Amino acid sequence: MRACVYSRFGPASDVLELRDLPDTALANGDVKVRLAFSGVNPSDVKARAGARPGVTELPFPLICPHSDGAGTIVEVGPEVSANRIGERVWIWNGQWQRPFGTAADTIVLPAEQAVALPEGVTFETGASLGIPGLTAAQVIFGGGDVSGKTLLIHGGNGSVGHLAVQLAADAGARVLCTASPSGFDRCKDAGADQVFDYRSKDLAQEILAVTDGDLLDRIIDPEFGENIAVNSELVAPNGTIAAYGSAKEMTPTVPFGSLLFRAVKVDITLIYILATEARRQAIQRLHNALSRGGLTCPVARVFPLQDTGKAHVAVEAGGRTGAILVDTQS
Repeated sequence: MRACVYSRFGPASDVLELRDLPDTALANGDVKVRLAFSGVNPSDVKARAGARPGVTELPFPLICPHSDGAGTIVEVGPEVSANRIGERVWIWNGQWQRPFGTAADTIVLPAEQAVALPEGVTFETGASLGIPGLTAAQVIFGGGDVSGKTLLIHGGNGSVGHLAVQLAADAGARVLCTASPSGFDRCKDAGADQVFDYRSKDLAQEILAVTDGDLLDRIIDPEFGENIAVNSELVAPNGTIAAYGSAKEMTPTVPFGSLLFRAVKVDITLIYILATEARRQAIQRLHNALSRGGLTCPVARVFPLQDTGKAHVAVEAGGRTGAILVDTQS
């Protein structure tokens, strides 16, 4: 197989290289997928750079990065129905706790990690459903249906946030979100009812002004530590703060008293280890929204496989308005 790999931490241009590697043998329950696209996420970039907290050495001697992708099943192992050959699929956890991910022309992995794409959904969209799609679905629906509820989504212009806004709006929620002013229109186009400047010193008061003082049922947050103070002013009794990151403040000070006397739930999502039933439900939520046109997954740029390093640089640069993909057959 052709794969982009690295064997040491470092800048993308220094450590990523295209190689021809032996094909991986299929074990019981495995499928082989001929990949069309690989999705690049910030977690892939941090792992390659050696920037993940507490990680000081590579978990495997040689790593082919990326957890997300989409393609066609071309071979099945024992205990997998031959009827799956030719099935169009998207991939989750392609490189989670495994050496070889989706930055390659093929991948071998357990059959349940290759999910049949709904009819009419493109491979480009499929390559965006793993980390960003499942995270968005879980933080929105992890507490159940949101129809008729008011949600606040911080970072509504981000990769996960943009999908989360669409999912919440499609499900009948009232959606408030924060973003930088340059992203306001994109948030509104995705379904946000109101958008607020995340840098405002009076953010809580501005939000409460449009809710007539009503507190919020569910708050979605990619920066838990940075936003905990304002969230504690906004979350309703028995409400939930659904967090999926806190990179800017990894050791936050939490106003426990305020949260305690509202019985606030803090629901932290790490999509790689989502429980089986919760993952099944999140997948179904994504498929339902895609099938009725309530979810689109924009693509910012596509790079050929040999330029996977440039794709990493594009993710590191930030400010993108869609997925960064690698064309694995180019």
